[in-house]
Amino acid sequence: MLCGLCPRNCRADRETRPGICGMSWEPVVARAMLHQWEEPCLVGEKGAGAIFFSGCNLRCVYCQNRPISQGGVGKTVSVSRLREIFRSLIDQGAACLDLVTPTQFAPAVLEALGSEPWPVPVVWNCGGYESVSALQQLEGKVQVYLPDLKYALPGPAERYSAAPDYFDRAAPAILEMFRQTGPYRMEDGQLKSGVLIRHLLLPGELENTRRCIDWVAETFRPGDVLFSLMSQYTPQPGAVGALARHVTRAEYRAAAAYMENCGIASGYTQERTSAREEYTPEFDLSGL
Repeated sequence: MLCGLCPRNCRADRETRPGICGMSWEPVVARAMLHQWEEPCLVGEKGAGAIFFSGCNLRCVYCQNRPISQGGVGKTVSVSRLREIFRSLIDQGAACLDLVTPTQFAPAVLEALGSEPWPVPVVWNCGGYESVSALQQLEGKVQVYLPDLKYALPGPAERYSAAPDYFDRAAPAILEMFRQTGPYRMEDGQLKSGVLIRHLLLPGELENTRRCIDWVAETFRPGDVLFSLMSQYTPQPGAVGALARHVTRAEYRAAAAYMENCGIASGYTQERTSAREEYTPEFDLSGL
């Protein structure tokens, strides 16, 4: 089978060689844990049940998860073992099943989820660079979509993620996610279904952030989706130019004010203290 799961459409025979994501078909996982650092509506009392998959279809130069997204760190697990990991996290009190960067393993994840409903929401936590046709296969299996909307401008999308068509792919993908879930639904402060769009403000890229906010505000009505404006950008080794520094207070204040002025009131902002390396977990294969 030649791979066409994502917009890269690399057509790799992943039985014999890795796709552009760097992975074969079998799931590779770097850690499973109760994760406290997602948005409050996903964490509950004990944490989101996060499963960190290895590989990625983007090449973000600022990725905080580079050892697993581009470095190949992880352990191959069977579909049956993946299902056991899901159950173990739920038994530990996970508020949701938080599938982190799962796109490259979508067929195996779907098989592991099976046909029966799970007692907590299944969260598709992805980079936003998704194929609509692949997302359609998830309908009824995923209750919460947690996509990034990284870029609205092609310049930074090409420069930082080697994906000049990022917005052209992410926008219809998010619309498909919303088609499946409808307006978000909360119970006791926990997100049970819907779409929560994340955007990471990058240093020196305030105009890109404004354009992302514009699209969300123009596309969705109040109460349709949640929006999370993130300040946690952390400079990575070798970063140059603006990416060698943190987001400034002025930049983040300007972005948050723009979000408010555009009428986006349902969602989250972050303190700048979130931009710390300890918010990135150790990918030590624990929980597998």
